[in-house]
Amino acid sequence: MKPFLLLSTRPEDDAAEGEREAIVRLAGLTDDDVVQLRLDVSPAPELDLDDYAGIFLGGGPFNASDAEKSDLQLRVEDDLGRIVDDVVKRDFPFLGLCYGVGALTGRLGGTVDRTYGESVGTAVATLTDEGARDPLFSGLPEQVSAFVGHKEACSTLPPGAVLLATGDTCPVQAFRMGSRVYATQFHPELDADGLASRIRIYREAGYFRPEETDSLVAFAYEAEVTPEVHQILRNFVDLARSDQSR
Repeated sequence: MKPFLLLSTRPEDDAAEGEREAIVRLAGLTDDDVVQLRLDVSPAPELDLDDYAGIFLGGGPFNASDAEKSDLQLRVEDDLGRIVDDVVKRDFPFLGLCYGVGALTGRLGGTVDRTYGESVGTAVATLTDEGARDPLFSGLPEQVSAFVGHKEACSTLPPGAVLLATGDTCPVQAFRMGSRVYATQFHPELDADGLASRIRIYREAGYFRPEETDSLVAFAYEAEVTPEVHQILRNFVDLARSDQSR
C-alpha cells in the first residue's frame, strides 16, 4: 500500500513530532505508513501525488489572515498553495486539520478572517445533511464535541465548497471540495495528552494568557470529547485506500 504524506508546518520539533505520532496512532497507521514533510525546515520538492495514498495537512502557528508575515510563512504558504492547486485539480484525497481551513479557503476564493476564532477548549460540531451522508463522518453521531483553538476561521466558503459541519461560535467546522478534499476547523487528531502538550508548547503564542497554562492543561484532561471524533482519521484512511485499490 502507498504511504500517506503528512505536511507539517510547525517549527517546534516536539509539536511536529507529537502531531505525527497522534495521526499515526489515531488513524490506525504505522510509522512506515506516513511520510512526514516538514515545510518549516525546507521548501517542498516537486511532488508526484501518485506516490501517496492521501495527504494530511497538520495544524500550525501560521494564519492566512496575519497582517505581517515572516519570510518563512510566505514561503510555506506558497508551497502549500501549489500543492493545494494540484490536489483540488485532481480531487486527490486530502484532509486538512485546522490550518487546512485557512490553506484551502483563501486559495480557492473564500474568506478566512478573525471573525469566528475560538479559544482553546471544546466546541460542538453539528453535521449538516451533507455531512451525515459523507463517508468521512461515517459512524459519528450528529453532534460531536472536539478540541478547538484557532485565531481565524472561514467566514465565507469557497465557491463550490460543501458545508459538512457547523457550530454555534464558528459556523464552518468542516467542508469538502469535490469528493475527496476535506478540511476541519476542529481537531480530530487531538486527545487530552495531545492538547496538553500543545498548550505547554504554545503558551507564548497568543492563544491564551501564559498564566492560564496550568488551568488549561487541567481542562484538557477533564473535558468531555466525543470518542468517535478520532474515527474521522480512520475514515479518511479507508476512503483514500479504497480509491487506491480501484
